Amino acid sequence: MATVRDVLEQKGREVYHIHPDASVLTALEMMAKHHIGALVVIDDGNLTGIITERDYARKIVLKGRTSPRTLVREIMSTTIICTRLDQTVEECMAIMTAKSVRHLPVLEHTTLVGLVSIGDLVKSVIADQKYIIEQLEHYIKGDR
Repeated sequence: MATVRDVLEQKGREVYHIHPDASVLTALEMMAKHHIGALVVIDDGNLTGIITERDYARKIVLKGRTSPRTLVREIMSTTIICTRLDQTVEECMAIMTAKSVRHLPVLEHTTLVGLVSIGDLVKSVIADQKYIIEQLEHYIKGDR
């Protein structure tokens, strides 16, 4: 079973972050620039929240607010559901499903070491399945 550690070895551990007093527009620009759907919110070196495209859609667009005039702290999610390096991809997918989240910050003890998305996890599952299929095909054909 693949773990979060395995996923981060493939994707990398770079985590994009923003300060809670930045504008939502700045957060959106960062997400667009880096082709990502979420930013962790860091204040004084501490993980204080996460802001996602979903937060923007539901808390800015649908409420008639403007992204240049709204601060990240006003719409970020402060209930942060995290994962650990040793958790399996399957466990993370179950957590994401149960909690209706698409991104999990990864902690090693109390240090932020990565961020995984549902897309990262699905990609890992597909890669594992592809490997298993290839191995079964080799076994069936007698290629050892």
